[in-house]
Amino acid sequence: METLKNPLKPEIYTERVRPREEDIRGPYFRDQTAIIHSMPFRRLKHKTQVFFSPDNDHVCTRMEHTLHVATIASAICRAFGLDVDLAQAIAFGHDLGHAPFGHRGEEVLQDLLKDQGGFHHELYALRVVDQLANDGAGLNLTYGVRDGIICHCGEKYEKEISPRWDKVELEGIKKLGIYPASYEGAIVRMADKVSYLGRDLEDAIRAGLVDEDQVPSGIKQKLGRKNGEIIDTLVKDIITQTQRTGRISLSEENHQLMKALYDFNMKNIYTSPPLEEYGLFSEKILRTLFEELTSVYDRCGEDHERYDHDPVPLFRRFGRHLDKYSQIYRKEKTPAPVIVGDYIAGMTDDYALKCIHEVFIPEPLKFDIPRGMHET
Repeated sequence: METLKNPLKPEIYTERVRPREEDIRGPYFRDQTAIIHSMPFRRLKHKTQVFFSPDNDHVCTRMEHTLHVATIASAICRAFGLDVDLAQAIAFGHDLGHAPFGHRGEEVLQDLLKDQGGFHHELYALRVVDQLANDGAGLNLTYGVRDGIICHCGEKYEKEISPRWDKVELEGIKKLGIYPASYEGAIVRMADKVSYLGRDLEDAIRAGLVDEDQVPSGIKQKLGRKNGEIIDTLVKDIITQTQRTGRISLSEENHQLMKALYDFNMKNIYTSPPLEEYGLFSEKILRTLFEELTSVYDRCGEDHERYDHDPVPLFRRFGRHLDKYSQIYRKEKTPAPVIVGDYIAGMTDDYALKCIHEVFIPEPLKFDIPRGMHET
């Protein structure tokens, strides 16, 4: 099978934010370990894909989705002699910028931060790995991984993707949908779509939102009935079509079937009345947290000791967050909405629920009850 060659010089892909001597792991496997050991990666297990804080251990989380993307991308990369370590590192980091409560959370932050340039999870993910992770030191990842992370999200119905032929300054990217500079990045971008369509459908059937009989017969017969079958069909098709065209691509038939499955999911899952109701609830939570944190920041500013004496635990933790990242915020003169957005974007679903509880239900007073007072 033909080996694909990336367009840029190899040393461009391995270039780091700060020079660093490489070790036995190699540059991309080292990036994998840096991402896996980071706090933003750990929080993925408590961030949901579609369903709001589900009371079910088998519903897909961002962590599971990330692993699906990594394995799908790895399989395709192996077929063309590409760097599996690079693909896996991109996959592990591609969703580190997601807000709590899935895409509804992203939409809320996009609106709240519209005067600051908005909020897009792929752009924010670069901020996470470059600046916020590792207590403000960043992960110092390679250009190839950082490029794949910020460029992983494109059109919903892309039939084919080819890597771009130029190196760009990633920090300056404002436009969405730019193609990645590597085949590995292009494959992760395609694998991201392949991974979630069948998985979301399985979860919806398990939750009783959708009956399997509702799924169009053409999708079941040609793509598959289960997520594993759908992934298998699409991965084999991508390998076959890529071998023919030299571009990461799908056949016209499977591209149309993939679009049909997405349209079915959109109508019956993503915009279904139960999920719309949960979406409104999560929106209220995030807007309220944004207002409350902005208010306390307006009162206390950079006086970190004032936060320590606030009766609301959330505000005390927010003060510690400000203290930890004070150098970054002072250096870039970060506006208050972006600071608050940083804190909220890093929350998990459950942590956001905990925070809203703390805002409205104060901590109980603790009394030093004399010994023996409750004895009978």
